[in-house]
Amino acid sequence: MESNQYVQFFDGGIEPKLETLGGKGASLVIMTSAGMPVPPGFVVTTAAFDEFMAAAGIIQEIHDLLDGLDPEDVAQVEKVSAGIRADICSKPVPEGLRAQTLAAYEALMGRFDTPVPVAVRSSATAEDLPDASFAGQQDTYLWLEGAKAVTEHIRQCWASLFTSRAILYRLKNSIPNEGLSMAVVVQKMVNSKVSGVAMTLDPANGDRSKITIDSSYGVGEMVVSGQVTPDNILLDKVTLAVVSEHLGDKHAELVPDRSAHTLVEREVEEERRARRSLNDAELAAVAAMAKRAEKHYKCPQDIEWALDADLPDGENLLLLQSRPETVHSSKPAAPKAATGGWAAALGATGAGQAPAGGTQAGGTPAGGTSAGAGGFSLGSITASLLKASI
Repeated sequence: MESNQYVQFFDGGIEPKLETLGGKGASLVIMTSAGMPVPPGFVVTTAAFDEFMAAAGIIQEIHDLLDGLDPEDVAQVEKVSAGIRADICSKPVPEGLRAQTLAAYEALMGRFDTPVPVAVRSSATAEDLPDASFAGQQDTYLWLEGAKAVTEHIRQCWASLFTSRAILYRLKNSIPNEGLSMAVVVQKMVNSKVSGVAMTLDPANGDRSKITIDSSYGVGEMVVSGQVTPDNILLDKVTLAVVSEHLGDKHAELVPDRSAHTLVEREVEEERRARRSLNDAELAAVAAMAKRAEKHYKCPQDIEWALDADLPDGENLLLLQSRPETVHSSKPAAPKAATGGWAAALGATGAGQAPAGGTQAGGTPAGGTSAGAGGFSLGSITASLLKASI
């Protein structure tokens, strides 16, 4: 199957455009074109979302509901949000769009010996931008298997353009709802043995001569959401020598339960908690990949990465996302020691600051993680991005 106006494969050879693919989707296509190790997938474009919304006949109704909302009246915003999302999820998808999506999914599965699980990730047109700090407010769903689960969660991603958090952000920042659109990424899921994030500067003070890496066991959403305290390592960007490191508790990991066809949370044994989750070679490889992303984009980057347990060493480091760092990249650096995970120092899209010493904000953000039928729902995580996804 070839890319078209409704479906664009990462390696489809079509120029990536933000208005077509959203921030996340455009980045994945760009990184794939640059030869970076990105798991394969495709993007259901904004044209598909726009056609669905037009066929549903609810565009004006949504504008009317959002018009005049008071951002201080959170209860009303949540009520309106729930109504809009329920309406979107109840409308049928035009048969032509559904057929295009199913064909793309089957084409992706055809690249592997047996069907593989995928992640379904929202990619709004107003996220992952240098001046945006609200990426990750829409939904991501992990470890989905089968066409039915994928198509259902694509529609849930469309609906997540109207989460209460996203609506509130747009209201408070005077961002109009007209012209907003949503693409959705469908991407091979990574069986992560270790994963995390990296920034090509020190997020504590904006020092661009450093690289900061947070890593923990399993799928990276527990790092992104602040559910675990990851290892935090600060490296010199030129030599890749370790400047400082803080071993996190890493008390839990998300891993696949293949019999249940979903991700499950598992306790990490004491021996693995007590040692760094990345060895020296892996640490250097993550740092080098982050530098490569920064060189390609020509600005400080906030990346998501994973080591795939199903691939051999040396070939198992995968790049899941790269976006511009938005907090410090336009500011001069000030001398200050870094402590804790990068999310604790307010990374590209961090929503809150964690206590010093590497302990990140505890608990799950609004709409956070939960295991459910047909996949693992990351919900509206805002502690990073991801972010992530995978």
